[in-house]
Amino acid sequence: MQKATFAGGCFWCMVKPFDQFDGVESVVAGYTGGTVPNPSYKTVCSGKTGHVEAVQITFDPKKISYEQLLTLFWRQIDPTDDGGQFNDRGLSYRTAIFYHDEEQKRLAEVSRDALEKEKRFPKPIVTKILPISEFYKAEAEHQNFYKTNAEHYEKYSKGSGRLDFQAKNWDRGRPDRSELQKRLTKIQFEVTQNAATEPAFKNEYWNNNAEGIYVDIVDGAPLFTSSDKFDSGCG
Repeated sequence: MQKATFAGGCFWCMVKPFDQFDGVESVVAGYTGGTVPNPSYKTVCSGKTGHVEAVQITFDPKKISYEQLLTLFWRQIDPTDDGGQFNDRGLSYRTAIFYHDEEQKRLAEVSRDALEKEKRFPKPIVTKILPISEFYKAEAEHQNFYKTNAEHYEKYSKGSGRLDFQAKNWDRGRPDRSELQKRLTKIQFEVTQNAATEPAFKNEYWNNNAEGIYVDIVDGAPLFTSSDKFDSGCG
């Protein structure tokens, strides 16, 4: 097992995106990057400890790679905001990738540079890539918040501005049908827009075994990882 640590604003919203994938053993909300030992939620939010809210992921690299986790991380945040995230302002809500070894550092830098080259955002990427320091597990009430306080979590995700930002900058919305007809092949259009079914053993991916995260061809949203696939015997 390996660990990955990401800061993406409020840690309530950073657990679910990773927790749902096979190969992720646990996602713990906590605090890191500061100078005061054993910080609490209250002291971290004061901005005086130097910590940021973060999640630490324990994962099996044979099932999901660090590169895949990085891809998921970028899609949760506004990497151009160095004053917080969305409606949550302050130093404790800054974004960062905390690497656990030199290979993670290299992969994080490669992913950041690739995102910068996409020119997706009008402003430069400011998410820091830093060596991991002591990680402190947050209080029990902050763990798995999307499960224990589902209604509050859904309202907060929307009210904070995070979901709207993701829809605008990552999902890009759903293009209209006329645009999709020009961009997609006939079978892609029928399957994604008209609930058609690809013919068994005669489609592009029926025998595809490439590793990675498979995404929606229309808006790029993650669907599942290669480790979720299995041979159903029906093509």
